[in-house]
Amino acid sequence: MSATPQTLSPPAATPQAAVRVVVMGVAGCGKSAVGRLVAGQLGLPLIEGDDFHPPGNIAKMQQGIALADEDRAGWLRQLGAELARHPQGVVLTCSALKAAYRNSLRSAAPGLQFVHLAISPAESLRRVGQRAGHFYPPSLVASQFEALQDPSAEPGVLTLAGDAPLESLAQSAVDWLAGAGRPR
Repeated sequence: MSATPQTLSPPAATPQAAVRVVVMGVAGCGKSAVGRLVAGQLGLPLIEGDDFHPPGNIAKMQQGIALADEDRAGWLRQLGAELARHPQGVVLTCSALKAAYRNSLRSAAPGLQFVHLAISPAESLRRVGQRAGHFYPPSLVASQFEALQDPSAEPGVLTLAGDAPLESLAQSAVDWLAGAGRPR
């Protein structure tokens, strides 16, 4: 993948100036690291989506069992509630792999933006294999790519090559959220 950021669709119109954004992508794409940087640069709270998985979901993943839509439904509702609790702005890290998942989050936070960190299956597998102490095993990486529905044609989505330096990814996201990525 090229390290050049690419905007594939403009941000959705928002009635308020507050920024609510989801940093999304498959396991190992850098959601947490980029989310922390974006939240820091924008002075917004960060919601780490993984922190809201119920114990049953974590146990399944630890056993190498991919989550089904039913497993994610309550988790997504809780993340939506967290987004709604922050109308002044927030950064959420969440895989948001399917369009239905993203639409669930959008319904809770109108005007919600998404920054998709796109990486290859090989890079995801490499990164997940290097993480120490995380509940998500490398054996589930393929299931992430099977579930991923490319969000780049949806409104309010910025897709970036996730193999770029973290600081560059965060700056590209912040610039886009500020309007720099919008066509004139």
